Amino acid sequence: MLRRTLFPALIALLATLLPATAPAGEASAGLFAHELRRLHSGEVVRLADRFAGQPVLVVNTASHCGFTKQFHALEAIHQRYKERGLRVVGFASDDFDQEADDEAKAAEVCFVNFGVTFDMFAPIHVRGTGAHPLFGELARRSEAPAWNFHKYLVDRDGRVVATFPSRVEPDAAQVRAAIERML
Repeated sequence: MLRRTLFPALIALLATLLPATAPAGEASAGLFAHELRRLHSGEVVRLADRFAGQPVLVVNTASHCGFTKQFHALEAIHQRYKERGLRVVGFASDDFDQEADDEAKAAEVCFVNFGVTFDMFAPIHVRGTGAHPLFGELARRSEAPAWNFHKYLVDRDGRVVATFPSRVEPDAAQVRAAIERML
């Protein structure tokens, strides 16, 4: 009698302890399971609402970096692929000591100087033990950014399908080819 009652309870307990296979897009929702402030507007955005289940090009940015001119190419990628579902998202960071001290100045560089229309978020840490959980998870799945303008291409299921270091322009042939394969 004890076996009849204990066995089902044991099976139920084991089922809660074993990892389940996540439905498509759920891993993406987990990757983006955070709230962040938009750059300069103060609006708080639930990233999962905006990016889960979408192909995303994630970039850590800085307004006073030698690679800051890549904002032009990031905007071009955004314009080229947004109708096909690609989301470009920038995360300002001062981890390499090249972000403006004033958030309004960082926003001016992005939105006024470079005409950015894709999503940009207020400065966060992108590397080390203090990295925001999003970048901690991206590093775990691939690699941590070695510098500003490190790019992660994330598919609809939250898998990092490609990474590109700072020196690779966002509109380089290899980036566009990876985007095309993913879409």
